[in-house]
Amino acid sequence: MSQTVWLIPLKSLDSDARDIKLGDVAALNLGPGQEKFVGEPLKMTLLALEDESRLPYVIEANGEVVGVLTLQFGAASLAGWPDDDSVWLLRGFLIDRKRQGEGLGSSAAAAAVDEARKVTVRNGGGQAGVVLSVNEGNSTGLAAYARAGFVDRGRYLGGNSGPQRIMYRSF
Repeated sequence: MSQTVWLIPLKSLDSDARDIKLGDVAALNLGPGQEKFVGEPLKMTLLALEDESRLPYVIEANGEVVGVLTLQFGAASLAGWPDDDSVWLLRGFLIDRKRQGEGLGSSAAAAAVDEARKVTVRNGGGQAGVVLSVNEGNSTGLAAYARAGFVDRGRYLGGNSGPQRIMYRSF
């Protein structure tokens, strides 16, 4: 079942509001085995806040922080894409383990594509969509991204988490 989610851009918040959201991020938990594929939520988010090329977001559903994700420009080759600049990279994406299985991942991935399109239009960028890589053994993730409209664009062996599938969705 799919739910409505909101992406809250952390870099747009004042320091007090950002600190509150970061406290919520610190309370997020990974599901069993996910530590192989995604980093610790607060650490990933803090790193994204320090990097000009990354736009970190908290994912909210019904007023509750349920996950995080980051859009990054100039880094698409990290997911096996042939160049860095033609698409956004979706990374550091996770839904709290207590909320997995509710359709939030698919909804948030689709919302990330819409957000990337808006940022591209606003900033005059030339990106055409969003790319990510997901471990081949992560059947749940592959299905969630497919439900969000991402298309499998082939295999990528360059990551440190084993064989990956390159998933892409155009604007």
